Amino acid sequence: MATLNLVQAINLALIQEMERDDRVMILGEDVGPNGGVFRVTEGLHKRFGGERVVDTPLCESGIIGTSIGLAMAGLRPVPEIQFEGFLGPAYDQICSHAARMRNRTRGAFTVPLTIRVPVGGGIHAPELHSDSPEAIYAHTPGIKVVMPSSPYDAKGLLISAIRDPDPVIFFEPKRVYRAVREEVPEDEYTIPIGKARVVAEGTDLTVVSWGAPVIQCMPAIEKSGRSIELIDMRSISPFDMDTVEASVRKTGRCVVVHEAPLTCGFGAEIAARIMERCFLQLEAPVQRVAGFDTTMPYYKLELDYLPDAPRISRAIEDVLAY
Repeated sequence: MATLNLVQAINLALIQEMERDDRVMILGEDVGPNGGVFRVTEGLHKRFGGERVVDTPLCESGIIGTSIGLAMAGLRPVPEIQFEGFLGPAYDQICSHAARMRNRTRGAFTVPLTIRVPVGGGIHAPELHSDSPEAIYAHTPGIKVVMPSSPYDAKGLLISAIRDPDPVIFFEPKRVYRAVREEVPEDEYTIPIGKARVVAEGTDLTVVSWGAPVIQCMPAIEKSGRSIELIDMRSISPFDMDTVEASVRKTGRCVVVHEAPLTCGFGAEIAARIMERCFLQLEAPVQRVAGFDTTMPYYKLELDYLPDAPRISRAIEDVLAY
């Protein structure tokens, strides 16, 4: 079993799916000989050729619009958008067409499309390169939204996304790309979309997170010295509320952690569902640790914006002491 980082695990998943299914193809800006801006598609152009690994013009609406047509025609396109901030020009194609095609045609056409997108801050990138827009797309019916936090999960979830009959936005936390390594099976495997992972079990408090903040939660939990359960949602839409509910019913306390701005972040949905389902079991209000309601700052203040272990620790302490 190989020890891989997130980039290598995603690269391996793409290779195995392209070898297994000749309908799978990759397209995007610089995904060919250059291997993508983060080198996630490195070596694929040489291995599979220019007809299956296609460099496109700098036009996100064109990349996604073309991918929708390819998917409706029977292929399995995996377009790459270089940074999450560049999804804006493709929003109409994603939300007005890809998300609605199955319903619009009453099932005559589906869009088996997987949009790979680096997401989040922490790498000192310029403006429009560090946002966390998962809640925007989770709010759109017809789209599945996935965000792994580990190499093992990334490979299994990406294979599931490529095989899914409907459009999936596959957010890849760029802070984790090369920061974490773990054993990843060389054989293909899948992880169901919509199923959370219990990273650590506990009885005193539940921490719910996804993407890069999951890594920040671990030292905060260790510092607390308490029995804390950590849940990695992995999938934002659909999301596994049953696992969250079971945990909060057991612990009576919850902290939700995410990078996106606080207001209307997906943590608000989780907190509301906890109130609806677990109100009589709660020993304290659900607390959220999130980005601030402002534009992601430039690199000098970027790390002050992102939820870090000290901020998470304070929230854990507050909820435990309530």
